[in-house]
Amino acid sequence: MRKLVMKHAKTRAAAALAAAVLLTGCQNGPGRAKSAEAEPSSSATPHGYVEGAEETAEQRPRLVMADTGTGEIHVLDLVTEDVTRVGRAEGVRDIAGDGRFAYLGTGTGTQIVDSGAWKVDHGDHAHYYRSKIRGVGRIGGGRPEHVHSDADLTAVTFDGGARLFDRAALEDGSVGRGRPVAGRPGEGPVVPYREHLLVAGTGTARDTVEARDRDGAPVASVAERCPQVRGTAVTRRGVVFGCSDGALLVTEEDGEFTGERVPYGRPVDADDRALAFEHRPGGTTLAAAAGDDAVWVLDVTERTWKRVETGPVVAVTTAGEGAPLLVLTKDGTLSAYDPTTGERTASTELLGGASPEQIASAVIEVDTSRAYVNDVAARRVHEIDYNDGLRRARTLTVDFAPALMVETGR
Repeated sequence: MRKLVMKHAKTRAAAALAAAVLLTGCQNGPGRAKSAEAEPSSSATPHGYVEGAEETAEQRPRLVMADTGTGEIHVLDLVTEDVTRVGRAEGVRDIAGDGRFAYLGTGTGTQIVDSGAWKVDHGDHAHYYRSKIRGVGRIGGGRPEHVHSDADLTAVTFDGGARLFDRAALEDGSVGRGRPVAGRPGEGPVVPYREHLLVAGTGTARDTVEARDRDGAPVASVAERCPQVRGTAVTRRGVVFGCSDGALLVTEEDGEFTGERVPYGRPVDADDRALAFEHRPGGTTLAAAAGDDAVWVLDVTERTWKRVETGPVVAVTTAGEGAPLLVLTKDGTLSAYDPTTGERTASTELLGGASPEQIASAVIEVDTSRAYVNDVAARRVHEIDYNDGLRRARTLTVDFAPALMVETGR
């Protein structure tokens, strides 16, 4: 179990010195945290202050979970182990997260839940916050296919359309109607990035990525093409889009958007391409299923792909550079692989007694030190120390079937 521990005096002194250094360099960022430099010297507002939230010394992650049988939605605090019920979504079948909010999709719309836990990443350091857990509201329409957010906007991409929602309104507990993203004939996602929108699947060939301003007006089209856009990930190196022939990495510098292709380097059948990327938020190592029996690892920094033979895949993810590739297979076994060599380094039977349908609903959520796997059959969540041979650190029991799960506050 994660615990907040008291540090000895030398550690506290070092932390105070580091905080003093950061105090002079931290600017306003996601979550609209206020910089000390933005306030008069006489202001009592502390560095990193966010109105209505408590800042914590380290991450305080939570799991948003839903029972697809009953529609009940709950939030599990991974520090206190408290479980909070936050409503019900009839016919819930999908879940996505953006670090703070969870988006639960049904056949007719999306229910939004504020987990009350999030991180503000300033690059050289981060702030962690927690606030009240609550339901925010509902978005009408189809089930969401992609959800991406920044400090100002949340973009929800549906089948055949996308809408933009004001982030400040969501934080205040209001959804609003949202603004449609016009002129988007393709099926790719919309990603807020560097005060712009990256809109994939636009143009007559539907294989382009277009940069637009926040009002939706085109600014530039990335020269490199991305045929049949599927899947995306936001990393510290830029935004990755999955293409039929590999990936496209889009970056921005001084207002100029450029794309760099990362090809597979080999012929890849349509059934074996990477369709959805999993990773620790901000990480630069991505994982994706490669058909039924293998996994792709995309190293965004090195611009390389590696295929790892794993057996029948249910879920996959990685915490990033230096961390193992985590794979859950159809027999309920969780395995760790060296992402460089492809060698399996550890395994544990995790979901014994579960049916194939129950195992198929399992996911792996990962943060900087732990992984979490939902066990529908046993009504529990397994906390795994992936740096210690997949040691089971905790078993968290709940009184519902956690068929859908996403982690926030990491």
